[in-house]
Amino acid sequence: MGRRRALYEEHVRLGAKIVDFAGWDMPLHYGSQVEEHHAVRRDAGMFDVSHMTIVDLHGDNVRPFLAGLLANDVGRLQERGKALYSCMLNEQGGVIDDLIVYFLAENYFRVVVNAATRDKDLAWLGKHAKPFEVTVSDRDDLAMIAVQGPNAREKTLGVLNTGLASSASNLKPFHATPDTVESGGWFVARTGYTGEDGFEIILLGGDAVMLWRSLEKAGVRPCGLGARDTLRLEAGMALYGSDMNEQTTPLQSALGWTVAWEPEERDFIGRPVLEKQRSEGTGSKLVALLLEGKGVLRDHQKVITSAGEGEITSGSFSPTLGRSIAFARIPADAGGDTVDVEIRARLLPAKIVKPPFVRNGEVKIEL
Repeated sequence: MGRRRALYEEHVRLGAKIVDFAGWDMPLHYGSQVEEHHAVRRDAGMFDVSHMTIVDLHGDNVRPFLAGLLANDVGRLQERGKALYSCMLNEQGGVIDDLIVYFLAENYFRVVVNAATRDKDLAWLGKHAKPFEVTVSDRDDLAMIAVQGPNAREKTLGVLNTGLASSASNLKPFHATPDTVESGGWFVARTGYTGEDGFEIILLGGDAVMLWRSLEKAGVRPCGLGARDTLRLEAGMALYGSDMNEQTTPLQSALGWTVAWEPEERDFIGRPVLEKQRSEGTGSKLVALLLEGKGVLRDHQKVITSAGEGEITSGSFSPTLGRSIAFARIPADAGGDTVDVEIRARLLPAKIVKPPFVRNGEVKIEL
């Protein structure tokens, strides 16, 4: 039996298929993974993502601490509630984890990191926080529910109390409600991992069932981790442990856009390695693939390019496109716009495309 969060009994009540995910008992689906996927693209779906690790950082030096810890620049966070996506790197430039950091006050930032990397992330944060006298608090008393889809915001606002709904209704993308946190209130962020609009709501575990049932009553469909994975892949969003890890840098993982090179004097962990890769080359790159014919792209399938072999890092059938899609790591100097993928001892052609495949319900590539 794995670890369980506040909504576990709700998943059992709804007949979810429970699977182990990074040591947590989590819902894979509640019947039809494809229908859950379509619910998010066409209407509204909700995910229990309480297994994610929520970390609060307090201290007068929290901003300079994060400035040296993250590849992206927290100097960009000047408006309270603003969020930033970044990678946290080791000295070799490898990705320890990808995360979202929220600016709540000059002495208070909130970070949300992945479940599978919980222990090493907390250890890394704690180690580097000590010289800055920053307090690292693992908020395992909190739950997190993501509500995603074209109708997600409207349906969510309808179940929030008047004051919080008013604040949340005015949120810009990648912003959150900062004033509700210190009082133990609900924290609403206009973020997500599906390529659709919506909210991610962090709240006390004791309040999670009430919110879940209110959203269910409002017509928001419960969705599992299976649909979350196909949605994020369609949206061109990388998955830690598959598309990036401690052996790959952001520049090798199509995440160069998350590296803030300016100001030049900001010396974040891993910067010297990234600077060298930027000038000399990365050796490998991450690309998006669309299978030309029938078949299903799966993780670890061999990819044949003009410059040598690569590998599928994330692959799946896309319910929205009705085609198979993937991310693949291939040699950096591979030319052309097609590759071959080995599927059941056959080489099938796949086209290199620019992600995302789907965003906000619209197909973004040429089929």
